[in-house]
Amino acid sequence: MTLNIDGLEIEVTRKSIKNMYVRVRPPDGRVTISAPYRMPQRQIEDFVRQHRPWVDRQRRKIIDAHREGLARIGALPDASRDPAAGKSAMSGGTGVPSQRQSVEDGERPTDSASIWTEQRRREAAAVIESALPALLSHWGPIIGRTPTHVTLRLMTSRWGSCTPSTGRIRLNLQLGLMEPRFLEYVLVHEMTHLWARGHGAEFQRRMGEYLPNWRRIRRELNRQAIV
Repeated sequence: MTLNIDGLEIEVTRKSIKNMYVRVRPPDGRVTISAPYRMPQRQIEDFVRQHRPWVDRQRRKIIDAHREGLARIGALPDASRDPAAGKSAMSGGTGVPSQRQSVEDGERPTDSASIWTEQRRREAAAVIESALPALLSHWGPIIGRTPTHVTLRLMTSRWGSCTPSTGRIRLNLQLGLMEPRFLEYVLVHEMTHLWARGHGAEFQRRMGEYLPNWRRIRRELNRQAIV
């Protein structure tokens, strides 16, 4: 069900839950609500109006992060150089940890298909492919395990993922257009999952041994927009 509350479209899903949850989702600042089956619509509308300032702030953060990400890879002009560039940005995204071992106002301004031209894909892939042999040679002996396959692909909500049972690792192609330390961090993160499936104590202990500053790099990476 979609509600239009004071000009803001919200997707509402009824679930067997006790409380209501509001989320602002990348990449387009879409607002979703999970609400109990018996909660009156009026209560949902009142809740949204009460928390509208928070929702607007979160959407603005996502908008700004996405536009910065587009500018960083050369898909959009930098807002600092073009005052008009920042007026209607609408998307964003961060790497979010999931249980499958992955690293952690209107229209979308630029479609992903137009951002990722064939040339940009080739450039990003070439950077990663040229860096991987040295990275794997360095980190394989340290971590004690190496992936059976490393696949590059465009991802919409994560920087990397791992299937421990097969040893396969997937890396977001966008890492080839970013600072090299981010590629290294994501690779180490996913290789660590070859030992530790979750993000619990063993995973954190190993990451602390391999990359003592891994939490700082993760925070910096997750402030970047996935485009």
